[in-house]
Amino acid sequence: MPHRVGRPVGTGRDHSACTRTLHPVASKAHVRPTTFPQTAAARSRRRPPPMSAKERDHMPKHTIRAVAAAAAVACLAAFGPAPVSASTASDGAAWPGATPGATPGVTPTPAAPRFVPGTCPKTPEPIEALAKARCGFLEVPENRSRPGGRTVRLAVAVIAAATAKPAADPVVFMAGGPGADTFDDIPFLIDSGLNKDRDLIVMAQRGNLYDQPNLACPEVDRFNERAVGLGYDAPQAEQLMLKAVKDCRARLTADGVDLSAYNTTENAADFADLRKALAIPRWNVYGYSYGSNLALTYLRLHPEGIRSVAIDSVTPPRDVTLPWTWGSTAEGIHNIFAACAAQPACKDRYPDLPRTLTEQVRKLEAHPLTLYVKPPSGGKPVKTVLDGGALLNLIVAFTPRPKDIPAALDELSRGNPQRFAQARAAGSVQPVGMFAHGLTNSIACGEWAPGYSESDVLKAGRKAFPGWPDTVLAQVPQLPFQYPVCGLWNVADRAKVQRLATVSSVPALLVSGTFDVKTGASWAKGVARDLSRSTSVQVPGIGHWVVPQSPCAQRVLASFLARPTAPDTSCVDGLEPTPFTIIPK
Repeated sequence: MPHRVGRPVGTGRDHSACTRTLHPVASKAHVRPTTFPQTAAARSRRRPPPMSAKERDHMPKHTIRAVAAAAAVACLAAFGPAPVSASTASDGAAWPGATPGATPGVTPTPAAPRFVPGTCPKTPEPIEALAKARCGFLEVPENRSRPGGRTVRLAVAVIAAATAKPAADPVVFMAGGPGADTFDDIPFLIDSGLNKDRDLIVMAQRGNLYDQPNLACPEVDRFNERAVGLGYDAPQAEQLMLKAVKDCRARLTADGVDLSAYNTTENAADFADLRKALAIPRWNVYGYSYGSNLALTYLRLHPEGIRSVAIDSVTPPRDVTLPWTWGSTAEGIHNIFAACAAQPACKDRYPDLPRTLTEQVRKLEAHPLTLYVKPPSGGKPVKTVLDGGALLNLIVAFTPRPKDIPAALDELSRGNPQRFAQARAAGSVQPVGMFAHGLTNSIACGEWAPGYSESDVLKAGRKAFPGWPDTVLAQVPQLPFQYPVCGLWNVADRAKVQRLATVSSVPALLVSGTFDVKTGASWAKGVARDLSRSTSVQVPGIGHWVVPQSPCAQRVLASFLARPTAPDTSCVDGLEPTPFTIIPK
């Protein structure tokens, strides 16, 4: 799903603060919001949730720095002609600046997609692995159905394996979002051991940061900064959002961008072309959130050369629609509350969380709170409006963390909104121009919105949360005002070519977290039925994007890559959610 707030399934635009919850080993300098509805406001950084005792007992003893050092001397023998590193690039190719929509001009489509070596991108915060990575661009047609059209350039990094003798089949990563900065995920991938025994290949999906063109919408980012002081679903918020979207679209199309060409089918073809351009006979695919949607589409359309597929926080292409998000939200919240009820101390202290949440959503929607709160990053207090829609979407964004949600709701019910208000205020500080809202909208409007209406979203919301105000339920979680946005974005309906099952015998691993409120854990079951050699695991107490947060999930993934048809999943047995925060009465 989109990640617009913090961002959609995997995702884009929502104007509440959202952050990705990450594994404690991850470098603090690289914590960023997640993917399937993910909004730009979600870029605030915070510490990850603590793990269960059993998880801590099995924490890897190696450090990320050691892995990076080993990777620096590993070779890329299996790649044939390899891209050069930043220190040896000789062609002078430069990564595009942050200017959204900037293009190198209308260039003829090459006879065949090609990889052009170049320097690695200069990221806002240094990423150690890129210092010795081999980088460049994949050049492909913008629209494969229009021969002779424009060429787009997609940023690529090849990170060497930590071992001196890597396996011949690398891992290629497909990020969530759609629209999130793929390169920002690299530290988490390395911390999770993705390049321990294999080279790791990262490519920014078309339209993302460092690509040419880049479908960022700074207009939307600036709206998100202002939106924290507005009602979540207020008419003024809608008007300002639509103006920002309209301005972004006008700018991108004036630059010659074909918005309908930014879709999952073209994304999948890009990865198929990348494998060929790098002369890789076989590789393994790992994708999370929207990246799992992309991975399944890629497996369906381009199965050749795929040794295995691992998908995390599963987003099934056949089922994803805008109303679909309500079911995932309800499932994840239900699982969090059920886990609290299963812990005696939590059950005793917070005896009826479903009722508490319903009461607070209804109360705040009827009487929103207006507060002046300092953002977590510091600075002057900002006007912050906390209403029912904002409350729900902060929970979906996991701000506060799942282990703190019962305590935060209890405090709110007793007149202390500080945790939620500060999380909302975090959205007032945006990394402008770094999230590809244009890609989010092209996919959401072309693939998720068609065939359904705003009334279908409301119907799904009422089913998920009976008794809640319609004003809250009428908005797609983390994608507010999406149908009016799609009316402006105006891209082709791609539902018939995208909402299809992937049936395959390629070995597959499906990883879900029981606390995932963006891509509900139960959705993996239907996908697994169509994958005849698949293994599914649910990790208790973990939310969206499981592998970076769970050492057990990391071991399962490593075992799967070594033996795709017989991975060791035994570490999942007996895992329990970490204890919830208990505050005095």
